[in-house]
Amino acid sequence: MVVFSRRLDEAVFLLDGGEPELPLAAFRRSVALLVAVALFMENLDATIIATGAPAIGRSLHASASSIGIAVTSYLLSVAVFVPLSGWLSDRFGSRRLMLAAVVLFTGASVLCATSTSLAELVLLRALQGLGGAMMVPVGQLVVFRAASKADMYRAVAYVTWPALVAPVIAPLLGGLLVTYASWRWIFLVNVPIGAAVLLAGYWLLDRGTGPRPPALDVAGFGYTGVGLGLLIWTSTSLSAGSIDWIAAAITGCTAVLALAFAVVHLRRTRHPLLDVRALRIGSMRIAFVSGGFFRMAVSAVPFLLPVMFEQAWGWSAVRAGSIALWVFVGNLAIKAVATPMLRRWGFRAVLRGSAVGLTATIAAIAFVTPQTPTWLLIAVITASGAVRSVGFTCLNTIAYAEVAPSELSAANTIGATLGQLAAGLGVAVAAIGLRAGAAMPWSAHVAGPFQVAFGVVAVVSAVPLIASYRLRADVGEAVRPR
Repeated sequence: MVVFSRRLDEAVFLLDGGEPELPLAAFRRSVALLVAVALFMENLDATIIATGAPAIGRSLHASASSIGIAVTSYLLSVAVFVPLSGWLSDRFGSRRLMLAAVVLFTGASVLCATSTSLAELVLLRALQGLGGAMMVPVGQLVVFRAASKADMYRAVAYVTWPALVAPVIAPLLGGLLVTYASWRWIFLVNVPIGAAVLLAGYWLLDRGTGPRPPALDVAGFGYTGVGLGLLIWTSTSLSAGSIDWIAAAITGCTAVLALAFAVVHLRRTRHPLLDVRALRIGSMRIAFVSGGFFRMAVSAVPFLLPVMFEQAWGWSAVRAGSIALWVFVGNLAIKAVATPMLRRWGFRAVLRGSAVGLTATIAAIAFVTPQTPTWLLIAVITASGAVRSVGFTCLNTIAYAEVAPSELSAANTIGATLGQLAAGLGVAVAAIGLRAGAAMPWSAHVAGPFQVAFGVVAVVSAVPLIASYRLRADVGEAVRPR
C-alpha cells in the first residue's frame, strides 16, 4: 500500500508540473490515498441513487419521485451530524471514529440493498448518512493534521478529487448497474471499497487519542442540527414535483431562526460545538462562505446534465453518463498545468480565472442543443471540468493556509458542515431553476427549462469571482507550490 501510494504521488507530482529530482512531500501518502478512497465511496453513494430511482420505485412498488425521500433522508442525516464529528473525533480519536464510520456506512449499504419497502430504504439511508457524516470531516482532518504548510497543496489535491470525480462517474456507473445488473448493486458496490478501506485503515491510521475534550455542547448541537436539517428539508421540498408553499415557508423560517440562535450561542459559549470564531480569518471565511457558491454550482452541473440528456434529448442513461464523464477528463487534463499556473500567478489570480471559466462554460452549456456537434459539446464539458478542478483546489487550499494547528479541527468541522450544506443547496438551486424555467411563457420547447436552470447556476458560480477581490495578492504564499 505504501509503495503503491508513493508511485501514485510521484505520478501526480509529475502531472502537476513537478521536477522528478525534487524530494516528494513528507506527509503520509498512504493515509492520504486511504482517505481519498473513503471520501470517493461516500460521494459516489450520495449521487448514484438518482440514476436508479425509476428501477428502485418499480421494485419497491413506489413512484420514482417518491424515491427522492431516500435522498433527502441521507442529506438530512449528514447535515445534522457533521457538526458533531469534530467533538467525536477529539473524544474517541480519529482512527477509532474513522473505522467505526466505515463499518457503519458499509453495513448500512448492505442493508439498503436488501430493502423490501420504501420506509426501510429511507431509514437505512439515514443510517448511511450518519456514517458518511463521520467519514468526510474525520478523514480530511487526519490528512490535514499530518501535513505541514508546505505539504498542504498536495494534501488538498488528494482529498479534492473524490468530490470532483464521484458525481461525474455516478450517472454512467449507475446506468450500467441498473441496465445490466440490478439497482441493489448501486449499494453493494460500496462493500469491496469499504472492506479495503477498513483493512488498510486498521494498519495505517495512528492509534491513540488527544487531550480529552470539554463536555459536549448539547445546546449548540440542537440549534445547528435543527437549523441545518430544516434548511435541507426546505430546499429539497422546493425542488420536488409539487410544492406546499405554506409548509416550505414555515420550515424555512424555522430553519433561519434556529441558525440565528445557533450563531448567537456558538459565539458566546466557552466551548462551542462549532467554533465560528475561526471564520475571523479572512481567507478561510471567503473560501468557505463565498466559495460555497462555487461548490453549489459544481454540484448542480452533474445533476442537470444527465437529466437534460435523458429527459429533454431522449438519450439513454448509459449514453448520457458517458458524455458527462468528460467532466472527469477535464479534471485530469488540467493537472499538467495547474501547478505551473499557481507558481506563476498565485492563488488569487488563478481562482479568478477558474471562476470566470466556470461561469462561462456553464452559460455555454445553456445554449447547447441535440443538434450541437458532439465534439463541441465534449469540448465545453471538458473545459468546465478543468476550471472547476482548479477552483476547488484553490479554495480548499487557501481555506487552511492561515489556520493555526490548534484551530485545524474547528476549521475542518466548519468547512465540512458548510460544504455539505452547499452541495445539498446546489441540487436544490438547479431543480428550482428547472421549475422556474418551465413556468416561463417563452420556454415552451422542452430544452427551455434547462436553459434557465443553467443560467441560474452560472450566476451562482460568479459569486466567488466577486469575493476574490477581497483576497490579498499574497494569499496562500505559505502553501504555494514552489
